[in-house]
Amino acid sequence: QATRPFLETDCELTAIELGRDLTEYSKLKFREYKNFTIYNTSFEEFTCPDSSIDILYSATAFHWIPEETGYLKASKLLKTGGTLALFWNRPFVSRENDELHQIIQGIYQKYRPSNTKLIENDTERYNNISKTIQNYGFRDVVFKLYHLTRQFSSTDYIAVLNTYSDHRSLPSPAKERFEDEIREAIIKFGDALMVYDTIDLYLARK
Repeated sequence: QATRPFLETDCELTAIELGRDLTEYSKLKFREYKNFTIYNTSFEEFTCPDSSIDILYSATAFHWIPEETGYLKASKLLKTGGTLALFWNRPFVSRENDELHQIIQGIYQKYRPSNTKLIENDTERYNNISKTIQNYGFRDVVFKLYHLTRQFSSTDYIAVLNTYSDHRSLPSPAKERFEDEIREAIIKFGDALMVYDTIDLYLARK
């Protein structure tokens, strides 16, 4: 949905998508816009003239690109004064005073055990990303933090989980049991799960 406002300004928008199916879906979804082009390729392999882009943005994806490759290429493609916009959305289903969330955390630990403690407001993370952007020569770095709350039914939440690569990679029998337990827990609590999103946005100029 973030793409549409750009297209309605009549600016030229070029998208990059690794998945062939999602590339074709996006072509169909935005077919009414003649100023939209999408390439089925990686950022590393994508080519266009240097200093030709006004704004380059990435939503919850830039961390998959090796740091040096990503920032150096972004700087190369952007015009002088162009904007780099990076943001990540981190959904949390962990609330100590919410029984459903605690049950779901137990299910996660059962099927995807982890000792990593996720920090909802991770100041160290925000500072590190800001410093990294500066280290690659970008200026006027601005950091913004947003919080959103979304409600999911059991069906909708399972659908969201299936968009995450780490979930999709679970072995089939375990994946099915994991989803069944998640679904049953949400249904037991009125078929409504609250998810708390923390969105960190970084803006900088070349």
